[in-house]
Amino acid sequence: MNLKSQYASIIMTQELFHSSNPLVLESGEILPEFDLAYTTFGQLNAERNNVIWVIHALTGDSNASEWWNGLIGEDKFFDPTDHFIICANLLGSCYGSTNPFSMNPATGQAYFYDFPQVTTRDLAESLERLRQYLEIEEIHTLIGGSLGGQVVLEWAFTLDEKLKNAVVLASTAKTSPWVIGFNETQRMAIESDCTWGDLDLKAGAKGLETARAIAILSYRHPDDLKRKQSDTEEKLDGFRSSSYLRYQGQKLAKRFNALSYWTLSKAMDSHDLGRKRGGSDQALASISAKVLSVGVDKDLLFLPNESQYISQKVRRGTYKEIISNAGHDAFLIEFEQLASFLKSFYLEQK
Repeated sequence: MNLKSQYASIIMTQELFHSSNPLVLESGEILPEFDLAYTTFGQLNAERNNVIWVIHALTGDSNASEWWNGLIGEDKFFDPTDHFIICANLLGSCYGSTNPFSMNPATGQAYFYDFPQVTTRDLAESLERLRQYLEIEEIHTLIGGSLGGQVVLEWAFTLDEKLKNAVVLASTAKTSPWVIGFNETQRMAIESDCTWGDLDLKAGAKGLETARAIAILSYRHPDDLKRKQSDTEEKLDGFRSSSYLRYQGQKLAKRFNALSYWTLSKAMDSHDLGRKRGGSDQALASISAKVLSVGVDKDLLFLPNESQYISQKVRRGTYKEIISNAGHDAFLIEFEQLASFLKSFYLEQK
């Protein structure tokens, strides 16, 4: 499906890639076939070297110009008049790609709870299939944050010379017990929903609301909540912070589902770039692309020292730090700082 963007000079397309070749997963399970929904902005130049590949976070979709509109768009840092920008919906997500509600060709029924476990390495391999299909031989910049940053690292490891720059935002080379703990409490919340286990699109929806509320606390910083959600009057109940977290949970449950959330949070838990590669130090040292690793000073989920570690262990690494009270989510909103980091990162190459 080809769609004209709001700017006549910029072409936006929304496509569906189908792979009929089986995808052998790290778990040993096999996806006999799969789909990836993807969106592109702009066009390839004559040299075919202007590709910016964006990888979304846990509950994102392929329309990166919408959720990252401070960084992507006309007259923004990544301008589709100059770049060919692509973002694919990750395998397991519910925005067009194969996910737990997709049909299992082996049974003719939806996967539901039988959807196989996928890892960040599996997600990277599915994106590699798409790259090959599109005949993109060089990616100028691969960029993503949080779960997206983990997939960036996994794919950067295998892309080798086909990737020029990797930008890893608020992420890590290996998921910490701290992050796994947060993810597990969220899945426990989903499990406690009496509808979890039903063969229904809405199964676990109330549990997902609670899971999202837990997640929001890990994405924000206490200073941010204090500034935005403090009550100005004295009260015994009905606090702004309480209603804010309930609203955020309800908001996600309306657009996402518990099974995709479960699947992708498990993928995040699985992330270990050094698995079967001699450890994280050795795996990071094998990445040939130039790497910009960006931490957030008040990130309570993926700690700044984890981003620093990435920059220290890759062959050509640069570390920058976002200063923000927003916490982990700063990588999605602090556009001016990110643009400044990216500009200096690219200038260093000239």
